[in-house]
Amino acid sequence: MNNIPKNYIFILLFICMAAGVLPDNTWGNTAGSSTPVISIDLKNADINNPDEAAIVLKIFLLLTVLSLVPSILIMLTSFTRIVIVLSLLRQAIGTQQMPPNQVVIGLALFLTFFVMTPVWQNINQNALAPYMEKKISGKKALETAILPVRAFMFKQTREKDLAMLVKISKTKRPKNINDIPTSILVPSFIISELKSAFQIGFLLYVPFLIVDMVVASVLLSMGMMMLPPIMVSLPFKLMLFVLADGWNLIVGSLVKSFA
Repeated sequence: MNNIPKNYIFILLFICMAAGVLPDNTWGNTAGSSTPVISIDLKNADINNPDEAAIVLKIFLLLTVLSLVPSILIMLTSFTRIVIVLSLLRQAIGTQQMPPNQVVIGLALFLTFFVMTPVWQNINQNALAPYMEKKISGKKALETAILPVRAFMFKQTREKDLAMLVKISKTKRPKNINDIPTSILVPSFIISELKSAFQIGFLLYVPFLIVDMVVASVLLSMGMMMLPPIMVSLPFKLMLFVLADGWNLIVGSLVKSFA
């Protein structure tokens, strides 16, 4: 015990006290120097009282929406296409985990914010701000907020995907885009985004695949069959990507594809 530094002993006592293992008088606390306690009191809501029942339902719906925020961010925005293209680009170059997943997801998030800024500004101006100022009701704010999101999704959704889901759902043929339910628009938008992302990924693979084939042919002609072609082609692919200013081209093309 004498060999243990005093700093470690104090840190251990502090952790034990914070966890509630040690009693209050461990540090010589008196009745007048107690630690404040935060508590949350819950009571049973009266179902027969409409006001209390409405509050319970609102809290339940709010927690449900908060749990679905990541899915909404991923599926109803440009995030899906961007992150898939960046992941396919990393695999096409053959750099394994470079750039790391955190960098890829972070770049995809910031590009998503950039692409979706006009939509969110529209929502803030026409739905959120009037609702906060109590000029419109919550239902009206929600109906107004979904309009720019639907407009964005319609621009990126293929008519073929919409027609397929309308046929599967056995919904009456809509006269215009306003008659298409959001429950049909969202999966159609996701399918279209996946198709667009894989099309862009295929175009990215082609030049790097050509480099791999050329390097493999040269190594085979030289009789160096035991040398992995990826080890030789990787520097050439990196050099090709850097000389072509690849990041500028990829990011610029991705952003312009949402115009």
